[in-house]
Amino acid sequence: MWKWEADGEAKAVIVMIHGALEHHRRYGWLIEMWRSSGFHVIMGDLPGQGMTTRVNRGHIDSFDEYINEVKDWIEAAYDFDLPVFLLAHSMGGLVAIRLLQEEHMDIAGVILSSPCLGLVNYPSKMMEMLSHGINVIMPTLRMSPGLTVEMATRNEDVRQADQNDSLYITKVSVRWYRELISAIELAYENMDKLQDVPMLVMQGGDDKIVNKHSVLEWFNHAPLSEKRYKEWPKCYHEVFNEPEREEVFAYALDFVISQLKAIGYVY
Repeated sequence: MWKWEADGEAKAVIVMIHGALEHHRRYGWLIEMWRSSGFHVIMGDLPGQGMTTRVNRGHIDSFDEYINEVKDWIEAAYDFDLPVFLLAHSMGGLVAIRLLQEEHMDIAGVILSSPCLGLVNYPSKMMEMLSHGINVIMPTLRMSPGLTVEMATRNEDVRQADQNDSLYITKVSVRWYRELISAIELAYENMDKLQDVPMLVMQGGDDKIVNKHSVLEWFNHAPLSEKRYKEWPKCYHEVFNEPEREEVFAYALDFVISQLKAIGYVY
């Protein structure tokens, strides 16, 4: 994991979780926005992604690997002795949900960006059936996830950078896919176990990767005392990379500041 300290006195710590296929370096703009707004940031690369490995890229044996990794990041954030917030994108949002269903963490609030709670496009029924058998006999078999950088964002600068990004994963294992689907199912099945923390869900209205209707369905059933849902009509999947990203960040910042005021934290 990496740590970026705030400019001046810090208000809180933001622990960020990236999505599938990507890595922490894609979040340079967002990290700097939080830092310049007075927040420490902690972030790492999830197992099998980014700079964690060159061997088992795009593969995990269990979704718990992600959960345990993020738990370590949060515990590292406690060292600052400040309120801690989780900001998680896409599959990272699913990791955050599963973590908060399995563990009780000292978290002041959670921001989920287009959380992976359902996909726009699934494999064919035949491939879906075959994946169960392959997961047993050849779990590390890798295939293309069928995603393109053009599906993720309308931001041409980000698209150009992603096209030349050697850390970007282009194939995922069958085991990875089965673990992802299982985690999505558990996110719904274990709804009653979800830790009651203030939550903001921000969803791209024109998301071509995550099914926004699934996200809203999960949100509506989430048993939380305080929750906000914000849809950005024109945005694709990566709302923090879209042309409207400064407006998106301002909305997220307002949520964090309001939570700090709610808990009576003086900074």
